[in-house]
Amino acid sequence: MFRSSNLTARVFERQICTPAPGTSVHRARRFYENLVPSHTIFDVECPDILFRKFSDDGQYLVTFSRNHQDLIVYRPTWLSFSCRELDCNSHELPAKANKFESFFSQLYSVTLSSSGELISKDFFLYSEKNQYGLFATSTVQTHGAPAVGGAIPGIPSIEKITFHLVRLEDGAILDQRVFHNDYISLAHSLGVFLYDDLVAIVSLRYQKIHILQIRDSGNLVDVRSIGEYCHEDDELFLNSSAQCISIPQRNRTHSIGNGLNPSQDAPAGSFLSGLKQRLLSYIYQGIWNEEDDPALVQFLDRHHLLIKFGSFDGGVARNTDNHPAFFVVYNMETTDIISFYPNSADELYTLFELFSDHFHSSSKNSFYMNFLSTHSNNVYAQDQLRCNKTKASSLPQFVKKMLSALPFNCQSQSPSPYFDHSLFRYDEKLISATDRHRQLTDHPIKFISRRHPNVLKFKIKPGPECGNSDTGTKKFSSFLFHPILPLAISVQQTVFLQPAVVNIHFRR
Repeated sequence: MFRSSNLTARVFERQICTPAPGTSVHRARRFYENLVPSHTIFDVECPDILFRKFSDDGQYLVTFSRNHQDLIVYRPTWLSFSCRELDCNSHELPAKANKFESFFSQLYSVTLSSSGELISKDFFLYSEKNQYGLFATSTVQTHGAPAVGGAIPGIPSIEKITFHLVRLEDGAILDQRVFHNDYISLAHSLGVFLYDDLVAIVSLRYQKIHILQIRDSGNLVDVRSIGEYCHEDDELFLNSSAQCISIPQRNRTHSIGNGLNPSQDAPAGSFLSGLKQRLLSYIYQGIWNEEDDPALVQFLDRHHLLIKFGSFDGGVARNTDNHPAFFVVYNMETTDIISFYPNSADELYTLFELFSDHFHSSSKNSFYMNFLSTHSNNVYAQDQLRCNKTKASSLPQFVKKMLSALPFNCQSQSPSPYFDHSLFRYDEKLISATDRHRQLTDHPIKFISRRHPNVLKFKIKPGPECGNSDTGTKKFSSFLFHPILPLAISVQQTVFLQPAVVNIHFRR
């Protein structure tokens, strides 16, 4: 059906035409072909803050103070002004349009850090069900810390890591969970995953996966800990067994008389951790190297975890060349290993290519995250993947490169309709839905219509209006797209923590 480029005509068309069953939401999203950011305000007068992201429902803009002490939350508003001219489109915007407060109103500022801790500026998870935010503060990590209490040697230690559950409506801190002398990857939520009301926290230093539940009352409740033990009563069973096989004190004289050494008790730590024991049982005859390795984790649903095993450097840097890695699907309820794959497995790549949505698993309560473009739900993304696969010089290296992205970081992609490959075409080397910094370019980033391949719908210039005069300084840009409104923020910053240059892109 022909769709007009005029917004009024499309609204009238929606009134008289009934969409096919199951397509009403997708058809509504096509209105964004006409609702695009059409104007940019460069170098906005903005508080000296660190931008994190919009909440998935678009109600909150989460930022942090420059000293990593305070959480500052804003409510998106809209620039409003009156115009008495006949042609308002050519009329200059009022002076207040250059102020950040004209687009966002501050709701509150609350201090999260204490006792030498700093806010992790790249960590924020949003629970859409009850509008809670999960934030993290930590002390500085130290290298060469002694491996005591079952810790793995060679992994850095952080003296204190605190997770804060905050009600975003008013900034009330509802609960906290503290980890001492541990190491958890907080950058871009690499070591933490949220699914519905379940939170999985991966302790690399102690090789444990802590499962917490966010209650509606605002409490963080321990559900289970996977690693050393798998079943809830494993520790009780092992302790009871150890007491049964220990030599009673009253029989020790008789034992010495029979030539037995009283110091020959069962060696401590003679068992592998419960998770690794199940993994070794699954692959059976020793193809797995029995050294202690870190793991990353992702929920596939409420009962299954995708766990990545590999060396510490490989697990964090995700290098595909020098570090072997293995993927395990683990059932938390039955404690069974469902499947096991090396990071070069063609079978796993085929599943990844055909059912990519399952690897992008989002909470069932999340509505906006269901529209992420993947190569299993979007023909354009699928064509791009196959094109890259054809151009690859080595298929095994291509498979390793693609699987190195697993497990996907939680809530790491923007649900903005402007990243929908069915609506717009853009250069993913310059901008994408993934939450990552990009090297600054002087050229505007163009969003081309899919329906009319030669029509430029809008463009975003992340740098200053007159171009980048200082070519010797390495600069980066980041983008925050509102999940619903035709509104985006581009932030230009340098590596020397200088004040950022903020541009606001909106529909005028």
